[in-house]
Amino acid sequence: MALSTGYHRVRTAVFISGTGSNLKSLIKFSKSKKSPISVNFIISNNPKAKGLNYAKKFKIKKTVLNFQNKILSENKLLSILKKNNIEMICLAGFMKILSKNFIKNFKGKILNIHPSLLPKYKGLNTHEKALINKEKYSGCTVHFVNSRLDSGKIILQKKVKISENETVESLAKKILVQEHKLYPKAILKIFNL
Repeated sequence: MALSTGYHRVRTAVFISGTGSNLKSLIKFSKSKKSPISVNFIISNNPKAKGLNYAKKFKIKKTVLNFQNKILSENKLLSILKKNNIEMICLAGFMKILSKNFIKNFKGKILNIHPSLLPKYKGLNTHEKALINKEKYSGCTVHFVNSRLDSGKIILQKKVKISENETVESLAKKILVQEHKLYPKAILKIFNL
């Protein structure tokens, strides 16, 4: 990644749509000594996203955009990110697909975490799909974002064993625990730390 970290922490925006548990783990990670990033902005497409509470708690700027008009929302978003000198974006349960044009503005600087072992089970309902197909393992993947859904270059993956009486809920919980560890590790990896 063409981002340098001398003493400078890379200014990062985290995009969320829901509870923000990955956001919380990224904020915690950003406050550790070894972290190459600082979380400076939280963006959500959902005004009711519980994760927005972390903005207040950790005194981080936030914005909610409804994405009803994608082009307008993305243009507004790009100008907000520029104004706040955001250099990197972490998608953390963000349920909107970003356009090619938006991605081009942050080429190679948008990461996403996905709850499956990509390239298997892109998109939604990953845990259901893994269980229906009687997989022995599922897991999570951190990857770079490109214009195709869940198809960017993989940075890191973590395998999770599926037990015999696994449910969608129990698998989701197990994988989420690993997501919180994997995202920071993937960030350290791209900065060669």
